[in-house]
Amino acid sequence: MLTPKKVKHRKWQKGRRKGKGKETRGTKVSFGSFGLKAMEPCRLTSRQIEAARRAMTRHVQRGGKIWIRVFPDRPVTKKGIEVPMGGGKGSVDHYVMVIKPGRI
Repeated sequence: MLTPKKVKHRKWQKGRRKGKGKETRGTKVSFGSFGLKAMEPCRLTSRQIEAARRAMTRHVQRGGKIWIRVFPDRPVTKKGIEVPMGGGKGSVDHYVMVIKPGRI
């Protein structure tokens, strides 16, 4: 799973969805000839990125090279099972990358 080596803040606030428009950076294919394009906003987890990488690698075999240009750097917290309300924020469960439409 992909996780950052070092983070400025261990737990982030969720924040609001700023700019419901399209992505401005990372909208062109910079390496290779083909790319996957996001058609709607989402949060990609490191497990989803790894699963996509494995599927693409299995398909192209030795016929090509794959570049992953997104990295999950935003922590998502989760409280344990059957933990009562209160007691502060939960521990970091996994990391995500927030994607806007148009990102390659």
